[in-house]
Amino acid sequence: MERTAEHTSTAVDDYLKSIFHLTRGSVRAGTRDIADALRISQASVTAMLKKLAAMEPPMVDYRKREGVVLTKHGEKRALSVIRHHRLLETFLYQTLGYSWDEVHDEACRLEHVISDRFEEGLVKLLGNPTHDPHGDPIPDHKLRLGRTATEALSALHPGDRVVVERVDDKDAELLRYLAGKSVLPGRRILVLSRSNFDGNLSLQVSGCRGKVVLGPEIAERIFVRLDR
Repeated sequence: MERTAEHTSTAVDDYLKSIFHLTRGSVRAGTRDIADALRISQASVTAMLKKLAAMEPPMVDYRKREGVVLTKHGEKRALSVIRHHRLLETFLYQTLGYSWDEVHDEACRLEHVISDRFEEGLVKLLGNPTHDPHGDPIPDHKLRLGRTATEALSALHPGDRVVVERVDDKDAELLRYLAGKSVLPGRRILVLSRSNFDGNLSLQVSGCRGKVVLGPEIAERIFVRLDR
């Protein structure tokens, strides 16, 4: 079946957004990394990267065996889609009553189709939010992206006091689990102990009775800042 222009545009947006996330820190993304992120074949990725590099203006700088990075035009488009996505997540969460584990997939479906006017309406309705429900920064109207927390909870030690800044939003089941433990952006955490056997962390979380125990695989998907 022939792809429509809308479907093609959606695919381009998905590639650019994926490359943006994979190349933070100025590294090039490989075709396997992109294929894993988008759950498609490496052959399909290679074909699309060639198309993106041949666009006018080019969206990516693609070099065989060296990987790919976004051009300035590609980065601008990626940030525009990310802005739409995170504004939509915030709207769904704050206004329509979606839970934080439901908003990601819904926003993925809508991010490609909203107009600039609709975006402006969201910003005004929501009071120009700076972060989405998972704690990720929302690019501003000039597509500048604020600082993103990078220190994982898994790196902490007993006695450390931190505030949750953001949580990986890709796993809805994980988000539901963490909500039940009150591990949400803005919550304060005191690390009580760390198991030498399995790396599990025992935590005191504000708003949660009793201690919370999280394994290292979960803790490395929660990002924090020092509680000063």
